[in-house]
Amino acid sequence: MKILLVSPPAPDTFWSFKHVLRFVSKRAAFPPLGLLTVAAMLPDDWQLRLVDLNVRRLSDRDVRWADCVMLSAMIVHKEFVGSIVQRCHRLGKPVIAGGPLFTTGHADFPEIDHFVLGEAEELMPQLVADMRRGVPQRTYAASRRPDLARVPCPRWDLIDLRDYVTMSVQFSRGCPFDCEFCDIVVMNGHVPRTKAPAQLVGELEQLRLRGWRDMVFVVDDNFIGNQRRAKELLREIIAWRERTGTKMGFLTEASADLADEPELCDLMVRAGFKKVFVGFETPATESLRECGKLQNCRRDLTSSVQILQQAGFDVMGGFIVGFDHDPSDVFQRQFDFIQRSGVVTAMVGLLTALPETRLYRRLMQEGRLETASTGNNTEAALNFRPVLSREYLIQGYRDLMRKLYEPRHYYSRIRTFLDHKRPDVSRGRLSRADLQAFLKSLWLLGVWYSGRAAYWRFCIGTLLRRPRQFHHALELAILGHHFRRVARLL
Repeated sequence: MKILLVSPPAPDTFWSFKHVLRFVSKRAAFPPLGLLTVAAMLPDDWQLRLVDLNVRRLSDRDVRWADCVMLSAMIVHKEFVGSIVQRCHRLGKPVIAGGPLFTTGHADFPEIDHFVLGEAEELMPQLVADMRRGVPQRTYAASRRPDLARVPCPRWDLIDLRDYVTMSVQFSRGCPFDCEFCDIVVMNGHVPRTKAPAQLVGELEQLRLRGWRDMVFVVDDNFIGNQRRAKELLREIIAWRERTGTKMGFLTEASADLADEPELCDLMVRAGFKKVFVGFETPATESLRECGKLQNCRRDLTSSVQILQQAGFDVMGGFIVGFDHDPSDVFQRQFDFIQRSGVVTAMVGLLTALPETRLYRRLMQEGRLETASTGNNTEAALNFRPVLSREYLIQGYRDLMRKLYEPRHYYSRIRTFLDHKRPDVSRGRLSRADLQAFLKSLWLLGVWYSGRAAYWRFCIGTLLRRPRQFHHALELAILGHHFRRVARLL
């Protein structure tokens, strides 16, 4: 049987990193890990082809080749799904759809032939058996959380690794916390489940053998949700790195209580973790209590950021405005906290009620839910009736984003971060790709785009005061260009 796996294009959001790609000569930020993993669950005698629409176009020839099309999508891909399905049907090919978009919203797609809802590991054997007999069911729904020991190594051979900035792997699913706005527990539950450390290291070894030497995103919902298992994995990665000599680096997502765990921080840095994304959400304690983010209420968030930076991490932060208890000065509070703490990559979004979350159910009961979420929290729109004025929130959000990524504020934030961060002694000489990115930034940021004067002051000042950190500073300057472009589209 011939299976075509299709990944929709990512819209222009924070996580697309679209405006960075031209600097590093890549086509996409991350590969479609879900589809690569599903592909590994299909029979060895089936022929597979994967089309990532972030990398290349889907041709009629691709669709005609297949007996069936498997489509995976997140909520943010919703606007692209209809045209993909319509094209497949026009060419007489059935579609099997899975992923977060369909797990909570499959009723919105009556035109799709078949659905795989929830985590797929325990559903795939039955789906494959039904496909072999030619009688696939309309819906396959997961009734329990699968053991991650059953998750196979992704089919890296289906993509060209050179197309991507960063590879992706997954160690755990689930999060022990219960933030009202978050759909992680809807998808993956409260109890973190993990792969065996050797299993994950085996996936990394496969990437290494295929020539991958760059960053890997460990896409866990909360990497430290199970701290004991995380430490076991980190020790295995440290031993693997020493054994193989690989310079592969990592980034991941974790809760702010990572700052309370010096041993865990040390192990992560020794294992090659360089960046960590933390959901700070807001410096307004009353809003943190409202959304159930109690783990952030019991700490000085600025100190937590600095502890993580001093441990050796680039701290990327997630922030939200639009809570019922947000004070009227929430935008200034957010700006002041982000600038003071030196969270260079500050991903600020308007609150959105995602399907099946506690927030969604509460707003529905209160009669305040108005539209479905697009999954893109960088849109200047709200899908519910807020307490503060809608117009005030939307305009305040636009102003905050543009102010945060205005060159003088952004470069000031990088300087603050570099003052706090422990220097990374593992960074080697500039590679050829680094030099190419630097030369492109000289032209695009130093000549072509606005903010060029601030760029030159930043570059010269960094070379004079922090020459050993120039490589890192340049990387952050290029990232800022992406966020500035996203902010201008709001």
